[in-house]
Amino acid sequence: MLMLYLSYHLNTYLYTKLMPTFIDLFAGAGGLSEGFIRQGFTPIAHVEMNKHACDTLKTRAAFHYLRANNQLFVYTEYLNNKRPKEDGSNLWQQVPPEITNSVIQEAIGEDTLETLFQRVDNLVDDRGVDIIVGGPPCQAYSVAGRARKGDVMHTDPRTELYKYYVRFIERYQPRMFVFENVLGIKTSKGGEHFRNLQTLVRESGYEIEAREQVASNFGVLQNRHRMIIVGWRNDLPLHYPQLIVEPMTYKIADDLFADLPSRVSGEGDLLELIQYTKPLSKMKYLEESGIRGVLDYTTQHIARPNNVNDREIYKLAVDLWHTKRHRLQYKDIPKNLQTHKNVESFQNRFQVVDPDGCSHTVVAHIAMDGHYYIYPTINPTVENVRSITVREAARLQSFPDDYFFEGSRSAAFKQIGNAVPVVMAEKIAREIRLMLE
Repeated sequence: MLMLYLSYHLNTYLYTKLMPTFIDLFAGAGGLSEGFIRQGFTPIAHVEMNKHACDTLKTRAAFHYLRANNQLFVYTEYLNNKRPKEDGSNLWQQVPPEITNSVIQEAIGEDTLETLFQRVDNLVDDRGVDIIVGGPPCQAYSVAGRARKGDVMHTDPRTELYKYYVRFIERYQPRMFVFENVLGIKTSKGGEHFRNLQTLVRESGYEIEAREQVASNFGVLQNRHRMIIVGWRNDLPLHYPQLIVEPMTYKIADDLFADLPSRVSGEGDLLELIQYTKPLSKMKYLEESGIRGVLDYTTQHIARPNNVNDREIYKLAVDLWHTKRHRLQYKDIPKNLQTHKNVESFQNRFQVVDPDGCSHTVVAHIAMDGHYYIYPTINPTVENVRSITVREAARLQSFPDDYFFEGSRSAAFKQIGNAVPVVMAEKIAREIRLMLE
């Protein structure tokens, strides 16, 4: 163990002198980080307030360390022996403490900022920071949230979190930053927050540019529209990354879900090891995207239980989609199946994942129910319809199958819905890496 520890420190010193570094703020479960790690960036720190997301980040950090040191069997043993409701301590204690200490569980705010700076300073040491990535919680800027809650969203303290993101930029002077959020960040409070963000960034010595990007243009089977805001120090010859749009020729049913075993409502176990039903050679998209990961099995292919009433609705929705490619409107559901008095708003609360193209946007509400993410079952019956599993949701977000989400099923769904698609993040990271080199 001592030799492994010393080897780690020597390798880390040499590696981080050569590889660009980054800090991930409001890190969530690490989708953005994972994309940058894939392109050779070295994470210095992840700052995130949610415990389950931090546990997931620690587990993933351990995975990367073990893989780099030819110790991946430790990770597989952890998955094989994991017990319900256990956190990742049995894995984390088998890697040097520097690995998991890079994950900082803390809310970012005025009361915590100086302490956070001290902790991150210790992690940065003499390496410097090349990139800061991340984005404040998007719910505070979302158009849907404003539609539901009205003007109260303007006073949501989360709308001010971008100011702390800028404080990190001012302290660590990265060469660039990547700030991801919903499209509504440009219009929230009449555009005031976005104008303030631009002003603060430019006063800090950076140029800034925001562009709407669609995940399906960059190898992700999801029509996810997000604002990708990029900044760069104005004393450097940098610019917004030249992202290359890629035509999407794959389909969810044939190319993303087809190698996972079938499931019915409530079937599966969060810790069950899942064997694939098709070899990787038959799953070209999964191979090209890296979604199958490096293990020969996956986990967390668990479907939430759906009651009979919901399954009756799911069957109607799936039948309508398969026969007419139409979405089921709530007002058209038979009265005896309707459970909400409001039949005018949110007509699309039941949606089927498109099997012949890309999914609609995966959001954190998937943790509450599966109505918005109904599996496109062939020959649907009340017995076999269901909502998508945790692993299927993770694949829609292009997380690799060896990514384990700590916490309960609902916690895993929430982490996945809040994430940046890994493959999209990787495409952004690749172009930034080319610029920095």
